[in-house]
Amino acid sequence: MTSDAVRRVQSGSPWEESFGFARAVAAGDRVLVGGTTSFKGDVLYGEGDPYEQAKVAFTSAVEALGEFGLGVESVIRTRLYLTHARDVDAVGRAHKEFFDTVRPVTTLLVVEGFVDSRILVEVEIEAFRGR
Repeated sequence: MTSDAVRRVQSGSPWEESFGFARAVAAGDRVLVGGTTSFKGDVLYGEGDPYEQAKVAFTSAVEALGEFGLGVESVIRTRLYLTHARDVDAVGRAHKEFFDTVRPVTTLLVVEGFVDSRILVEVEIEAFRGR
């Protein structure tokens, strides 16, 4: 794989510039979308609501796939990070709304916390863009 086969997309997150990362990277037949929260710029959507935060995060992650001409149907893996086990059902409901028809493999973890204590959910997705 040559360096021409790798393409990166930025979302405008303030952390992308200060940490030096991309929202999504396409390499070969895969597109990886890094940890995505319900922040859009400096605004956190769905504060205190894990379901709403998950929906916004999934929407942003799927929009990043759109930069590569892909949609939900191409998703093969999701990773869900929550700060509270009590939010599993709410986040699972949002996940099902997005991915029920494609059934990606999924990992769900409860973590100690995030860089901003108002974040309840962070998601990652991986897509396949093969033939």
